[in-house]
Amino acid sequence: MMTDTENRTLDIETDAAAPRAEDPAAETEMATDAPAEPEATTEPAGPTPEQAVVQLAEEIERLTQENGELKDRALRALAETENTRRRAQKDKEDTAKFAVSSFARDMLTVADNLGRAVAALPEDKAEDPVFVNMRDGIAAVERELATAFERHGIVRLDPMGEKFDPNYHQAMFEVPDSGQVPGTVVQIMQSGYVLHGRLLRPAMVGVAKGEPPQKVDTEA
Repeated sequence: MMTDTENRTLDIETDAAAPRAEDPAAETEMATDAPAEPEATTEPAGPTPEQAVVQLAEEIERLTQENGELKDRALRALAETENTRRRAQKDKEDTAKFAVSSFARDMLTVADNLGRAVAALPEDKAEDPVFVNMRDGIAAVERELATAFERHGIVRLDPMGEKFDPNYHQAMFEVPDSGQVPGTVVQIMQSGYVLHGRLLRPAMVGVAKGEPPQKVDTEA
């Protein structure tokens, strides 16, 4: 017969040897803590060498075309800038050349009056020293004024015997039976002037008149 002490010892050994019931919660927690296996991914395949060459050629062609367009724009911009600079320079030069147009046009009247004064002097006093000195003085002033005109680009027009040019001449009348080719300047009423090649005042002239055509008698 076993004593109480031996019975208790036997119960403890029996409990230790018996299999323990599994805890579902613990298993679930252990399953959760376990690292998840990575999902398999399918990476897209890269371009083949032939495709890469084609893509590179297309990119080179695009960049070449873009470079050509940019170069063309740059050249056009440079040309426009140069044209603008030239126009501004020409406008500046024209302003400097023709700024005296109004003053020069007023001085033409002085030149006309000096010429009229010389032409109006009587010829019967050619031996009078006072008259000669006065005539020579007026003529000297007229020449000096003409020299000053030429120095500043003002040139006198003397179209006698030239063909009538409406750009520089103003026809005042026609002269019949002049013996000149029709349209020829045969008389000058007032001299014309140009300033650096630009008309300042047209010459007022008389032009040779064309003869009317002769009537031909066709009767036998």
